[in-house]
Amino acid sequence: MRNILGHLRRADNDFDLIQDGDKIAIGLSGGKDSLTLVKALSLYKKFKHKSFDIIAITIDCKDGETDCSHIAEFCKAHGIQHHIEISQIFKVIFDIRKEKSPCSLCAKMRRGILHTAAKKHGCNKVALGHHGDDMLETFFLCMLYEGRVSTFYPKTYLDRIDITLIRPLVYATEEEIIKESKGFPILVNTCPVNGYTKREYMKNLVKKLDKEIPDARMQMMKAIFSSNLFDHSDIKCQN
Repeated sequence: MRNILGHLRRADNDFDLIQDGDKIAIGLSGGKDSLTLVKALSLYKKFKHKSFDIIAITIDCKDGETDCSHIAEFCKAHGIQHHIEISQIFKVIFDIRKEKSPCSLCAKMRRGILHTAAKKHGCNKVALGHHGDDMLETFFLCMLYEGRVSTFYPKTYLDRIDITLIRPLVYATEEEIIKESKGFPILVNTCPVNGYTKREYMKNLVKKLDKEIPDARMQMMKAIFSSNLFDHSDIKCQN
């Protein structure tokens, strides 16, 4: 966890992610990334001389059918309150609307529920578990499918709901997170299209490039961070 905490501290210093008095809601899907973020932020709170509170929010997309007991225990072990938001997202997307390309709508619905829940619990920030590889995959998605040079920002203010999104693991790699999350109570992704998305294709493309070109992944991430993409990382967004 030392490397992960080092990345978190660097991101906090570079992008001013966490301030005294913050109440941060972690978007806890139950995957390796968000569980790593729970542990990392709980440790960071102990060792960093900043006073902030953390809770975790899980969105149950299956109308209360998801067993979240193990991740609830994980949060309790790290001194973090865990809240579950029941939703019918899967029913709406797959049964009612029968979406052929469901990812965009699903993400939009989950964001709305998460942001509303964060406000309900008095949070001014939402922390997401996106890491450096996610950033790189988003970059390729934007460039190849939308014709624009862009990716997500480490810090974004959503002025419509008065919430700031932060991504404390943006400097970490997926490989590091996989290593640190061994033994975590990872919640199995039950989405019917999991593994068959454009993002999954980009993930495999990046792996292929990294295999064929030495250090390709790290060089591409270095190029993104050294560009002017993050000059306005506290960008305002109407969302």
